[in-house]
Amino acid sequence: MTHPLGNPPSKVIAVHLNYPSRARERGRIPAQPSYFLKPPSSLAGTKEAILRPAGCELLGFEGEIALVIGSRAQRVAPEDGWSYVRWVTAANDAGVYDLRYADRGSNLRSKGADGFTPLGPRLLDAREVDPAGLRLSTWVNGELVQDDTTDTLLFPFGQLVADLSRLVTLEPGDVILTGTPAGASVVRPGDLVEVEVTCGELSTGRLRNPIADGDPLAPYGAMPRSDQAERESAYGSAYVPEPLLDQRLADGLRSVAVATLSAQLRARGLPHMSVDGVRPVGSDGRAMVGVAHTLRYLPLREDLFRRYGTGMNAQKRAVEEVRPGHVLVMDARRDATAGTLGDILALRALKRGAAGVVTDGAVRDAAALADLGLPVYAAGAHPSVLGRRHVPWDTGVPIACGGALVQPGDLIVGDVDGVVVVPPDLAEELIVDCREQERQERFITEQVRAGESVDGLYPLGPARRDAYENWCKGETQ
Repeated sequence: MTHPLGNPPSKVIAVHLNYPSRARERGRIPAQPSYFLKPPSSLAGTKEAILRPAGCELLGFEGEIALVIGSRAQRVAPEDGWSYVRWVTAANDAGVYDLRYADRGSNLRSKGADGFTPLGPRLLDAREVDPAGLRLSTWVNGELVQDDTTDTLLFPFGQLVADLSRLVTLEPGDVILTGTPAGASVVRPGDLVEVEVTCGELSTGRLRNPIADGDPLAPYGAMPRSDQAERESAYGSAYVPEPLLDQRLADGLRSVAVATLSAQLRARGLPHMSVDGVRPVGSDGRAMVGVAHTLRYLPLREDLFRRYGTGMNAQKRAVEEVRPGHVLVMDARRDATAGTLGDILALRALKRGAAGVVTDGAVRDAAALADLGLPVYAAGAHPSVLGRRHVPWDTGVPIACGGALVQPGDLIVGDVDGVVVVPPDLAEELIVDCREQERQERFITEQVRAGESVDGLYPLGPARRDAYENWCKGETQ
């Protein structure tokens, strides 16, 4: 593409989050704008194909409004920032999430490939538009997928120019990509993405870019890879995760008691599957069934806490990684003298679809947790905040919780008696055998209530087998 000023810009700067609708999708509202750079070589024009490298799955589009700087800006005030903008146009901030892990934060390879920043097709004179009166629209294959306005931006355009100019001199021709609204998602070869910016009767026209297959990447560097977390991030609000646990299996585990599961696991040579020392927080008696997602705490070390315990630490990441059906299981080294979770993060886990939380440490805000409707099991309650005993260290790793080894993907079942860990490959047969055991126990209970001795009855012995079989026939009629 020919740059508006005839020469490539010295830099292309992109804003992470700016539209409230996108911030809600991401589950966070930044206090200040944050940025990343895209190479000028990533610029392209309308009708130019965006190439998805072979082996990549998650090519994302993001319709955006691009500002083109008209005069040198250095340490300008927010109220003057807009006056340094010469043109406005449409942009598509494309990127492949499959490579985001390789340069997390900088986005160089995921967002900086040749052709990943189309602009155009026409420029709007910034002096003729209201920066708070622009509309951004994006279509994929003719379907409107993004439609938002600039009157509620978290960071108005003039503020962005001023903020950047505090430390970075903006030169004529520099481009600022101002963020994308909700609706950004994934496209595939054969799709067509169109972006338009309007202000009343003025329009940039539609920036049209087909998606096409690119060549494979040479194997001497980071190669594409993706996981469920990246898919969820890439697809945004359009992401519909596959169920973590088959509903029939979940219902089966929910239909039997934890005590029965524990007995059947013990009978299979697995006597250490209970999470010892945890009790329901304000339980209403509902069973908890889900798939383990793990968080590991390590003992507090003051010189490492700032690095590992602050900001978007492992505790917060674990909550943001929760998928519908997950049970967040925490290894707090059985230390109940400090809180490991409070009501706000528990609420966030609930909103993300968590099936429950288990910690062998303490929780804080116990009364509020009890009112959330989220099953929570803990070793106790404690008023402390994070940092008294623990450092949140990592997520998605095998942990010890209440003396039980828990791997990500294990099945977690809880009721008023406590919590057990169920190996997924044993779940089907456990349900069958648990139901049979509980059926026998119903028969035994009736006999004891009628005055029978437990001798030869509990557990059910051969002498009582015929009576039990006859009783079963009556129960099924």
